[in-house]
Amino acid sequence: MDSNLWLSPVVKPRGRYTLTAQALHWITATLMFIVLPVAWVMMNMPETAPRRSLLFTLHKSIGLTIVMIVAVRLAWRAKHPAPPFGARLSGWEKGTALVSHWMLYVVLIGMPVSGYLLDATGGYPISYFGLFSVPALSKSPAVASAATWVHVVVGQWVVYSLILLHAAATVWHVSLRRDGVLDRMLPEQTENS
Repeated sequence: MDSNLWLSPVVKPRGRYTLTAQALHWITATLMFIVLPVAWVMMNMPETAPRRSLLFTLHKSIGLTIVMIVAVRLAWRAKHPAPPFGARLSGWEKGTALVSHWMLYVVLIGMPVSGYLLDATGGYPISYFGLFSVPALSKSPAVASAATWVHVVVGQWVVYSLILLHAAATVWHVSLRRDGVLDRMLPEQTENS
C-alpha cells in the first residue's frame, strides 16, 4: 500500500449523492440508531412491564418505516446512480464498499420483512404508530419460527456487524485516508468570505 495515501491532505470528492439520497441515508441511519436500543430495552423488560407493548409498537412501526424508506431509496438510486468512487480508492476498497452497501440494503429490507412475518404469522398484532393495523397473515408456526430465526438469531448480528463495518470505514476514510469519501454523503459546504 502506498504510504503517501495515509494522512495526506484532504481530497475533495469527485461527486456527491443527491440531496434526496443524502436525506434518505441520514433518516435511515437515525431510525436505525433508534430502533436498535428500543429493541434491546423491550426485550430485556419484564413481560408485565407497563410500557413494554408501547416499545414493541414503536419498534415495529420504525421497522416498517425503515423498509418503506429503503424502497424509496432503491427507486431513487435506480434513477440517480451513486457518484463515482475517488481515484485514490483501491480495487479492494471499491469492492468492499459495493458489497457492504448492498448487504446493508438486503438487511434493511430483510429485518423489517422478517419482523413482519414473525408477528403476522405468529398471531401478534401489528399497529403502525397506533394509527392503523397492518394486515395479519394466516397463523403459521413454521413461518413464524423461521422469521424469528432470521430476525433474532441471525439478522441482528448481521446488522450490528454491517453498522460497525460502515462506521469503521467512515473513520478510516475521514481520519486516515482523508480521501473525501464521507463528503459524498454530506451537503456541499461553502466557505463564507
